[in-house]
Amino acid sequence: MSPLIVSKFGIWTFTTIDVISLIAATTNAFNGALLARRPDHYKHFTVIGVVILGYAGGIGGGIVRDVLVNKVPSPLENPWYLFACLLAASLAIAIDYASAQRFKDGLFQFMTAFSLPWYAIVGVQAAMTARLGYFAAVIIGVIATTAGRWIIDSACLVVPKQLVRGEFFVTAAVLTGIAYLVCNQVFGLDVIPSTAIAFVVGFGFRLISQALGWEEWEPWEPVELTEGEKMRKRLGEGLHAEFDRHE
Repeated sequence: MSPLIVSKFGIWTFTTIDVISLIAATTNAFNGALLARRPDHYKHFTVIGVVILGYAGGIGGGIVRDVLVNKVPSPLENPWYLFACLLAASLAIAIDYASAQRFKDGLFQFMTAFSLPWYAIVGVQAAMTARLGYFAAVIIGVIATTAGRWIIDSACLVVPKQLVRGEFFVTAAVLTGIAYLVCNQVFGLDVIPSTAIAFVVGFGFRLISQALGWEEWEPWEPVELTEGEKMRKRLGEGLHAEFDRHE
């Protein structure tokens, strides 16, 4: 067996960025599989189809990121990405089967907030390693964070999340990237504290946006397009409804 393959397979050889990237891939694969099973996305997918969409959410952003910085995509070098994403997608399918829709709505909202900052951080770090500028680093962080969702939405014939109103999806990725750059490049903090602070910024902002119903601004549109429009569920509404139903 090639020494390169052995070294990449060994968890003990992982750098801090490798671990963060694996967390990003795993949590986003979980979200991707849950998203594929949501009523607004589901198109009678097979189990394999849901797993494939989980992979798209898990490693899609990372592959786009690595291509942009002229690097061999990490999942092709490190098989743990494939194993972890498979387990995450399988867990999502099991939870989907065993849980009520309201619970899944609350879980999905929370997990999208939790998973969002990781790829933004890794994307910025990859851009800095490639000696790109700060602006390019933030852009790559945003692309890495949102590319997987774009792939899933497109496969499900849904308008990509980045283009429509939502709880500051792209803005949260931008703030995460900026926070990491400020901590790491301006204040000279190491990767771990910079990652921790950037995660709190991105996760906190996204969570607050979901809880309070903050959304991106839309241009003026005709009244007939807004009549009958459903109100978005805020974070926790699905969970509260599910618990109340069982009391």
